[in-house]
Amino acid sequence: MKLHVDYETKNYEASEVKILGLFSKKDGVTQTWSDKNLFKMFQMVRGSKNFTADAGTSFTFTASDCSTVIIMGLGEKTSAKAEQIRKAIANAYKQVAGKKFSTIAIDIASFNAINKLDLTAELALESLKMTSYTFDNYKSKKTESAIKNIYLYVSDKKVKKSLEKLEVKTQNITSSINYARDLINEAPNTLHSEEYADRIDKDVKTALKGKGVTLKTLGMKELKKENMNLFLSVNAGSAYDPRLVHLTYTPKKVTKATKHYCLVGKGLTFDTGGYSLKPGGSMMGMKFDMGGSATVYGAFRAAVLNNSPYKITCILGITDNAVNESATFPDSIVKGRNGMSVEILNTDAEGRLVLADCLDYACDLKPDYLIDAATLTGACLVALGSEVCAVLGNDDKFIKDVLTSAKDQDEYMWQLPIIPEWRDDMKSKIADLKNIGTPMRAGTATAAAFLENFIKNDVKWAHLDIAGVCDSQAHLPYCPPKGASGLIIRSLSHLLSK
Repeated sequence: MKLHVDYETKNYEASEVKILGLFSKKDGVTQTWSDKNLFKMFQMVRGSKNFTADAGTSFTFTASDCSTVIIMGLGEKTSAKAEQIRKAIANAYKQVAGKKFSTIAIDIASFNAINKLDLTAELALESLKMTSYTFDNYKSKKTESAIKNIYLYVSDKKVKKSLEKLEVKTQNITSSINYARDLINEAPNTLHSEEYADRIDKDVKTALKGKGVTLKTLGMKELKKENMNLFLSVNAGSAYDPRLVHLTYTPKKVTKATKHYCLVGKGLTFDTGGYSLKPGGSMMGMKFDMGGSATVYGAFRAAVLNNSPYKITCILGITDNAVNESATFPDSIVKGRNGMSVEILNTDAEGRLVLADCLDYACDLKPDYLIDAATLTGACLVALGSEVCAVLGNDDKFIKDVLTSAKDQDEYMWQLPIIPEWRDDMKSKIADLKNIGTPMRAGTATAAAFLENFIKNDVKWAHLDIAGVCDSQAHLPYCPPKGASGLIIRSLSHLLSK
């Protein structure tokens, strides 16, 4: 399937399907269609008077040229925003994706709820690229769509120059989202730690070639030298060596004022729970436990491709959490890279152990800002459901910047507190720290309170718990109902590019 931006009506008129948006109002509907004759045709259709164009609704009829016309309701124009455009375009695509249409045309002006034609076209491109994603690598019969071409008709050539730039930007973001989705969806018997690191290396050498990115990979020997014993304790039962992938992007123009962002991601390619073994029902889907690392790499990738003005470091802590005779026992005490000892009471609280050493390592680089992302706690779903990302940290102004970026991209994020009582709850009686707090009590926040001990050098830090939003976001039509969502990449890449 190919996407085209057209400024002439030829392909629009010849398409088998035309997709248009329509706004509701108290006494009927209102439209911003490029083709006024087509709107008159719609008004002549029986039943059209009953279509109020509420958000999420649609109406289909056959035009006089025998093309199929699909009208997507957008709600009232005064309340319709960017997210309504994304959703409407995604739902329209889903209506035609399984049918035998080869050419589709979308009238961008008809969806222009934000009074910016170029940005409306950008939103349509973004939505289509995210919605059309499939992961069928292991199917003997591939998922094939009959759609060959989708034409986005833009009625004003004055926006051509700005839209061309937005096209490139959108392609960079959506390709990075879909690359991250591929990583998260990959089978764990294929994407073990060594393979994962190799794939990142290959992607940097191809997609990011010539973009000012350097990469180094730390294996078992290097991690031992770095005293990353908490990280290594999680890897102790694995058949594969751990990997820490360290990426650095340096923009072309660097001054003393250039800000340095560091991203850290939890990369548990599979989590059995270790000796604190998960029940069978909870074991399925644990391939998604590397979602934090794929998310930060996707954001890093998009920001680099879009020529971020900031220096960006990206650190991925990659291993699985398996069980053999060498695996870490519950009640073990292990000293972290920062010298603090941790009583490991539950080997299923392993992600924070990997992150702890990676965060300490990251702080030695003295970034201005540090963001980690992890599918860290089931408690996050209890607190915020599966639709909201939790954010916690040590600097309210920085967290506000993160929240603002999420809001700008229509992604749900909510701040949770870290209070002294929860910091106390993470103290051990026989070691400096323990890796779990009081059961059934603020698990997302106590996990962040644990991680806070590994932040140093006055680094401004934000922790993102993406346990709920990483996969299976069926409420969003541009996300697969099952499998990796790619959410939060837009928010982070936006933060790193503005």
